Amino acid sequence: MNYLDTLNKEQLEAVKQIEGPVLIMAGAGAGKTKALTCRIAYMLEQGIQPQEILAITFTNKAAGEMRERVRNLVGPMAEHIWMYTFHSFGARFLRREIDNYAPYTKKFTIYDSDDTKQLIKRILKELNLDDKQYQPQTIQSYISNAKNALEGPEQFRERMAGNFFNERVSHIYDLYDAYMKKNNALDFDDLLFVTAKLLGREEIRKRWQDRFHYILIDEYQDTNHAQYLMAKYIAGKAENICAVGDADQSIYSWRGADLRNIMDFRKDYKNAKIIKLEQNYRSTQTILNAANAVIKNNLDRPSKRLWTENNTGIHLQQYDAANEHEEAGFVVTAIKKEHEENHIPYGQMAILYRMNAQSRVLEEGMVKRGIGYTMAGGTRFYDRAEIRDILAYLKVIENVKDDISLMRIINVPKRGIGLTTVQKLNDFAKSQGMSLFEAVMSSENVGLSKATVLKLQKFSALLFDLMNASMEIDVFSLIEKILKDTNYVNILRESKDPLAQNREENLGELLNVAKDFQNEMPDGKLPEFLEKVALVNDVDMLEEESDRVTMMTIHSAKGLEFPVVFLVGMDEGIFPGVRSLMDETLLEEERRLCYVAITRAGTKLYISTAGMRTMYGQIKPYAHSRFLKEIPEDLIDKLKVNTEEVSERNTRRQYANQHSKWGISQAAKKPMFTVSKKARYDWKVGDKVRHTLWGTAKVIEVSGKDKGMMLKLLLPGDKIRQVMVAYAPIEKEE
Repeated sequence: MNYLDTLNKEQLEAVKQIEGPVLIMAGAGAGKTKALTCRIAYMLEQGIQPQEILAITFTNKAAGEMRERVRNLVGPMAEHIWMYTFHSFGARFLRREIDNYAPYTKKFTIYDSDDTKQLIKRILKELNLDDKQYQPQTIQSYISNAKNALEGPEQFRERMAGNFFNERVSHIYDLYDAYMKKNNALDFDDLLFVTAKLLGREEIRKRWQDRFHYILIDEYQDTNHAQYLMAKYIAGKAENICAVGDADQSIYSWRGADLRNIMDFRKDYKNAKIIKLEQNYRSTQTILNAANAVIKNNLDRPSKRLWTENNTGIHLQQYDAANEHEEAGFVVTAIKKEHEENHIPYGQMAILYRMNAQSRVLEEGMVKRGIGYTMAGGTRFYDRAEIRDILAYLKVIENVKDDISLMRIINVPKRGIGLTTVQKLNDFAKSQGMSLFEAVMSSENVGLSKATVLKLQKFSALLFDLMNASMEIDVFSLIEKILKDTNYVNILRESKDPLAQNREENLGELLNVAKDFQNEMPDGKLPEFLEKVALVNDVDMLEEESDRVTMMTIHSAKGLEFPVVFLVGMDEGIFPGVRSLMDETLLEEERRLCYVAITRAGTKLYISTAGMRTMYGQIKPYAHSRFLKEIPEDLIDKLKVNTEEVSERNTRRQYANQHSKWGISQAAKKPMFTVSKKARYDWKVGDKVRHTLWGTAKVIEVSGKDKGMMLKLLLPGDKIRQVMVAYAPIEKEE
């Protein structure tokens, strides 16, 4: 059968509309990946060369799946298409262009989150700042958000002026940027930030516009400002851009995603054609009706209603537990029953929760009943200490300016080089304006003992030997040589640590990764290998096993699907979370997250609540989530429990509804927000505002206009909140 014959009317239209800007509004489970891959195949059939096509996704897993599907349709031609994530594209782009961004060179290292955290800790120590007041993770977030908004240290300093804490953060960003350049290192955000900056230069932009004549962007609703500009720059005047996304699945504002990118697509591309994919191929109509009922409560969203030719399906199954332990017991029992009585493989079931903290009780229940499970968002393979050690060796071999990686391995395995020695080397390097590696090479001038100098000379000789070997042998052999020459594995084998064997097995798996890399890229070198492992994310590493239940946060589940889903913790203050309850914008994102959770299910969706939960060491009552109340009752079966427990259960629930801090009043059953008659749309940065609930605040950012205008407010205590002007209870203080 011709692949075009397998498409529905709207998908076929999306496939054949090649020229000009196209926005494919694809609902959950509506076959967007099929439409995208068929579109690429059709483009190739029309004579477009694969080298002219750039396809961008958000995960390596999605990119791999798309590449495989295109290969099945068109054969080896698929290998010549640039089909990557935004970050992978940025890394490849920068290997070709970064010489135009002084002082960087093509041998740059990619720092992951842990590397950047270590660098920030080093800076805080230099500045004598308390890491409890200036938490490294918070500083990371400030810098990341700035880069995603394309703010370098200077622009960031200007925007953050006037506040002691913010000015300190600005200073940290200055030093962070200087160290990154000195180390010839880029963080994940730099892969977008620097790429967007370089594409902003006409001569570079034209070079890439001449290369790629057609660009396809998946999950467009998740793009931040840097990603948005990257796509716009490459699309150029030809505007042959196809964006695929769903405004109802925009759930990543906390990492910079801007919903306006997809909402304003037609403003950016005047001649854009909008195509809706509303036919769902994954779920029953009952599940879709529940999802539609929830999401329709969000304001100012494109009209879209999912439907399916699948059967109506069974009702959603709701269980009201007394507490989180009973909730976990119910979930585990139901999973066991689905497997043993309905013959559903464990691998086709998933437990979704709003917060990672909810997983502990559920994990304990799974272990007690002997049910295997796999988790996304746990300790990543590449975050394990032994793996980070060997990768640090590889990074230094490739980039001797990488001080962070060198500091990690200078005494790993232990070679008698202590912290005092490292501090003296760092001080010397700083005073001489050189890298830590250069300081090691000049150790006889640092004021160290002869014995210490000898140890450093042996260490530098080891590194030089490994550097020379890297020019002649493949990555697999290089890792083997590191393990042998450093005596790393032998030390593990002689260790009495009960985890030593597990660590050795992990190193064996790293060798497997290197072997797979060599098979996939026979000519692949060390830079490509380091790039590959640096850009792996949690979902890419998720082990899909037929005999294990998947447990993950709802954010991690986006893009995945399971026949049977357990959505736990549907309680006000849990989902939606506490922080969103006073912020209309955040609350709408939580509702989109609920929509995502519901549409992960194919045939059966369980929803559970708990009248009492222990949170932060305290027992608290909880009422039903407002999202649960938005689902029509005729779509839900409330599961009954032992009749002796019913009275107590109802009493607990009644108590929770009356006493929960986050309980919903009768007024909340009315439409959530109404446009304020007092709303004004002349806000400027610096204006003072009075919020009915939060008191006096300062406007630090204005975006959108008229009823779409949003403000970021700086509250006392440096708290930042975002509001939509049309609905927020705010007044301007003159």
